[in-house]
Amino acid sequence: MSLMDSLLQQVVGAVGGNLEEHLANAPAGALAQSLTAMFNSDQTPPFANTVSQLFGQSNDMQRAGMLNQLLAAAGPALVGQMMSGGLGKVLQPGTTQLTPEQASQLSPDDVQAMAAQAEQANPGVVETMGNFYAQHPTLIKTLGGAALAIALAKLREHQQA
Repeated sequence: MSLMDSLLQQVVGAVGGNLEEHLANAPAGALAQSLTAMFNSDQTPPFANTVSQLFGQSNDMQRAGMLNQLLAAAGPALVGQMMSGGLGKVLQPGTTQLTPEQASQLSPDDVQAMAAQAEQANPGVVETMGNFYAQHPTLIKTLGGAALAIALAKLREHQQA
């Protein structure tokens, strides 16, 4: 058993029961707040890195949904700036929504750069992504042990409050 597997087993043991069930049965609002706290934690990789990791683990539909949420939170001015990067190779000027096919053409590095720009311009994008990923709890289990532990600890706090 790897160190990561051991850490995840400890996290699952701390929250009790099956991790997937725990995440799927968590109230969406509490899970969203927990994920937002995890994204903002100084004990996890930066927000843009974590979003990039989740993007890499997502299917094309999830990728498009996440990117469309990110672009909406970023706003038109920032989307225009992003067009000079990876976004410009898949999104036509004046268009604000990506299709799953277009999303599949972006790399995690493209998404990391976009997420970093969006966070800098609008820190509220972190909460938007927390809300998005609360609707996709199966992706959360792909996070690293530390990030998952923080998210689950925050979720437990919300449930005990």
